Amino acid sequence: SSASGFSANRIRHPSAFFELLISMERIIGIDEIRPGERRSVIVDDIPALVIRLAEDSWHVIEDVCTHDGQPLTNGDISDCSIACPRHAARFDLRTGKALCMPATEPIRVFRVEIRDGGIWAAP
Repeated sequence: SSASGFSANRIRHPSAFFELLISMERIIGIDEIRPGERRSVIVDDIPALVIRLAEDSWHVIEDVCTHDGQPLTNGDISDCSIACPRHAARFDLRTGKALCMPATEPIRVFRVEIRDGGIWAAP
């Protein structure tokens, strides 16, 4: 046991240790969103967008274009990317990378887990 009262011996699974470091929060139920749909959510007090591209393809991104702060909520989605509806900057949903001008900075992409009938996310 350490001075903080935390004992590494109490952790039996590596995933349990990882979850102590990053707190996942349930953001939406799997049955609340169909393939091809998206929903505005909040992750760690940050406006976010959960996107279900296919039956088992989920992405959670910060819902803000890095070019001018415009929400990406209603942006066109194609080829695993989303376009800002204002100036057409496009971002990769997997990495957040800015794919074209006018954006040069990536968007934030959240870690996603599917468990217990829900989608869980963490920064």
